[in-house]
Amino acid sequence: MKQRVVWFVAAMVVAVVLAIMATTPPAPDTATSNPVEPSTERAFAHVERIAAQPHPTGSTTNAVVRDYLVGELEAMGLSVETVSGTLDEAGQAKLDYWRDKSSETPTEFVNVIGVLPGADPTLPAVALMAHYDSVWGSPGASDDAAGVASILETVRAIAAAGPVERDIVVVLTDAEELGLVGARQFFGENPLAERIGAIVNLEARGGGGVASMFQTSPGNAEVARVYARTVDHPSTSSLATYIYSVLPNDTDLSAALDRGGYAAFNIAFIGRSGLYHSPLSTPENLDRGSLNQMLGQTHALALALANAATLPRETGDAVFFDAFGLATIVYSPWIGWVMLVLGIGGYALAWWRRDRTERGFVSGVGRMAALILVGGVLLYGLNLVSGAGTGAGYYDRLAAIPKLTTMALLVVLGLAVALWGRGTTGFAQRSGAATLIALLAIAGQAMAPTAAYVIVVPVMLIGIAAAVRSLADDRWGRLAAAIVAALVTGYMLSLGFQVMQGVGPTMPYGAMLPAAIGILCWLPLWPRIPQPHIVAIVLLLGATAVALWVRFDPVPPSVAAYSPLKPG
Repeated sequence: MKQRVVWFVAAMVVAVVLAIMATTPPAPDTATSNPVEPSTERAFAHVERIAAQPHPTGSTTNAVVRDYLVGELEAMGLSVETVSGTLDEAGQAKLDYWRDKSSETPTEFVNVIGVLPGADPTLPAVALMAHYDSVWGSPGASDDAAGVASILETVRAIAAAGPVERDIVVVLTDAEELGLVGARQFFGENPLAERIGAIVNLEARGGGGVASMFQTSPGNAEVARVYARTVDHPSTSSLATYIYSVLPNDTDLSAALDRGGYAAFNIAFIGRSGLYHSPLSTPENLDRGSLNQMLGQTHALALALANAATLPRETGDAVFFDAFGLATIVYSPWIGWVMLVLGIGGYALAWWRRDRTERGFVSGVGRMAALILVGGVLLYGLNLVSGAGTGAGYYDRLAAIPKLTTMALLVVLGLAVALWGRGTTGFAQRSGAATLIALLAIAGQAMAPTAAYVIVVPVMLIGIAAAVRSLADDRWGRLAAAIVAALVTGYMLSLGFQVMQGVGPTMPYGAMLPAAIGILCWLPLWPRIPQPHIVAIVLLLGATAVALWVRFDPVPPSVAAYSPLKPG
């Protein structure tokens, strides 16, 4: 038993370290005097100028920001033009709501377009795009001054290094917050849109966290491979691109993808979500590590694309994900079937070598099903207790994400202890639990192969570990189980964290699948817990207390100034 506890603790420590690596942006760089290297400090200086005050479309502060951007681009040697238009009816209505007054005439928006000439202007150009307007009442340091600043510093560094092969087109749109108005005008009317072959768009929904490539153009295999070989501190996932494709969310890149014909990379950070559209989204509150990672990815992609002999073409979609921020793994979807054969084959081998009369298979299926279903129901109910549902304040809920994440973690731990706290799981019971997950993996691989890796890869690793344990002595078997538990749980912890960041305020039960996969890895190492049902009850009561805390917590000062639940 003591050895099992040692393996359990060691694997858990490694898993937590890996999860922290996956969810923490690299530290900002120190000041550099090398003019051809991008500098976070120089980018942050732009953020301070752009996000000095709120600057919504049509405001005098927005005009000041625009003049600053034009001056900076011209000083870098770009040819710059401003292209104006008027808001459509929906955009004007939203702006009028923010200002709490009606406009007699449509408000003007102004895009800033710059071109850094390349060696061969006949080649398709590379576009770097972000929006420079903010919402009403927010300085917009993250959304989207960080994106604009990353582009400015990227272009400055590239211009200082000398000409690249392709033109770089800087597209700084206005009125994104009012319905992507500036982007739709550019891709619908500007002749430059026809010259572009690849786009890097930058966004944010929060004040920090890892800068992640969460969306691509269709047929993204070549796009993913360019990202994999170019970006040093990656954060990306074909699961995220799949989920985003079915959500009703938009960025400026949507206007480009509606037109089609571009190789596209959409990069954003969504951590510290309470700062989204917040009066507190100031330069001082911006995570400089997030800015550093966004800048690094933008510069690397822009440089690689601008010097590429050919730009990524639309081919088939690929499976891709970053391994704890260290590297990006890319492979063809059909390989998922090979992984499933390896994983299921590994369990089959282990079953054949064991006492096949051992009971507990049905119990394992039932317990894993109970974990997922009961956990989902509990999180759905506790989310309602926390104040979700009709009338909930969107920005208030975003600010509650850290507490909601704690609530979800307590539910998962409470159910895991209740179901497996006695530490008596045999191989048959573990096989039953694994069978349910394997069936979900097969279904996922059949219906959404680019997203299913999140189940398929763990099934493969768990099956291989089961085979090793059946063939080797107990020491090597426990080592294999501990390695798999650390790797899979590290990824599932980071994935669960990202799920809560993305949809936690409305769908915290989305974290149950990563939780179930992670717990499956721990069953061979699970130690006996004294009084497990009492521990489980305490954990579930703790989750309930957190839900009530969220419900009765005062509305935070971070909520958007135009929110119905604004302070005061």
